[in-house]
Amino acid sequence: MKYLQTRRDFLKKTSAAAMATMGMGAPLAGLLSSCESKIPTTADSVILLFMAGGMAHTETFDPKKFTPFRKGMEAKEVLSTFPSIPTKLDGIFFSEGLENIASVMDKGTLIRSYQAADLGHILHTRHQYHFHTCYEPPQSVVVPHLGSWIAKEKGPLNPVIPPFINIGQRFTVGEGEELKAFHSAGFLGSEFGPFLIPDPSAGLEAVRPPVGMDYKRFEGRNQLYNDLVAASPMGEFGSDYQKESLKRSMEQAYMLLNSPEAKAFDLSLEPKESYDRYNTGRFGLGCLLAKRLVNQGARYITVTTEYEPFFGWDTHDNGHTRLKDMKKMIDAPIAQLIKDLDQSGKLDRTLVIVASEFSRDMLTEGRPDLKVLDQVEVPDIIEDMKNYGMHRHFTDGCSVLMFGGGIKRGHIFGKTADERPCKTI
Repeated sequence: MKYLQTRRDFLKKTSAAAMATMGMGAPLAGLLSSCESKIPTTADSVILLFMAGGMAHTETFDPKKFTPFRKGMEAKEVLSTFPSIPTKLDGIFFSEGLENIASVMDKGTLIRSYQAADLGHILHTRHQYHFHTCYEPPQSVVVPHLGSWIAKEKGPLNPVIPPFINIGQRFTVGEGEELKAFHSAGFLGSEFGPFLIPDPSAGLEAVRPPVGMDYKRFEGRNQLYNDLVAASPMGEFGSDYQKESLKRSMEQAYMLLNSPEAKAFDLSLEPKESYDRYNTGRFGLGCLLAKRLVNQGARYITVTTEYEPFFGWDTHDNGHTRLKDMKKMIDAPIAQLIKDLDQSGKLDRTLVIVASEFSRDMLTEGRPDLKVLDQVEVPDIIEDMKNYGMHRHFTDGCSVLMFGGGIKRGHIFGKTADERPCKTI
């Protein structure tokens, strides 16, 4: 019980600190009650760059001893499958493949002591639900995403731009219903829900009428939609609060469609040189879109590498090879986002966070001191390259990288063990 109480206090204080950068009141009852004093506001916006699927800390921002692949090697030898590279900070190293992010580390702060929540059986969408809402699933009601709390508590910086925007996650690629469960404003009301942009290259499609539809026809469609909503179960039986919130969300969407700010969603307007620096695919273009939307007053933006079971960071096999591709996807656009925000003067008031739901290890599933069901078979002797990599889910040590938002630049907090298990110490 003592451990659980300590974790509860830790979650309260860290959640409070994150939200305090935006000067928020407590979204959950008593969340700030354990904080001795209010932390001053240091950010206007948040960009969460979410590495969905489980990003291994020892392969990214907390590298350990490098062991190259060789046939017949023992699995227990493998701590990192990439050599270390220097960063802009003396004595701080990242994993090979993150050279661009390493070059801006003097502008960031790295936390190497984050531990994912103990939720029993390890499931990606279960831990993502907890990460984004601070609730443990399942819940008897639909609970709000942290972005929805920020949208409600702080309101929009620009009344035309949605305060909470989610970029990059589709709900048609597996476990869609589980993902939808936390992409919601829940009991806060529809107006605080996420504005969803699954494909950033098609962002403009989300904020303009269909091609070929003139203004008069669009007006007619909009009125018909309002009539249908009024006749729906929500319109007939919902509470006054729910009805008004839904009405406001529809009005906000309509206002955006007819505003000049809608151009922020159009990546074709970005200069080619800038576009190319970000264009490593959907995630890179998501970072570019996030920059454009922050410049227009978005409050909370999530850009995800997207969770799709057994793809992306969800490396159940071929971990080393697949991480090469993932690093190519994230390295240049994250660094460019930081450079651009810093150059424009926006970085000091924009908190950029790079994080994942948990980490990975070659051998340990969950935590060393808490046995959970193994989900990946790892041979003791590695003969095939597909078994070389971090394939098990690890919750006892993770890295979180932050930039801007008033945090100290060029700092590192926390440490993990240099030998397995590479847990927080």
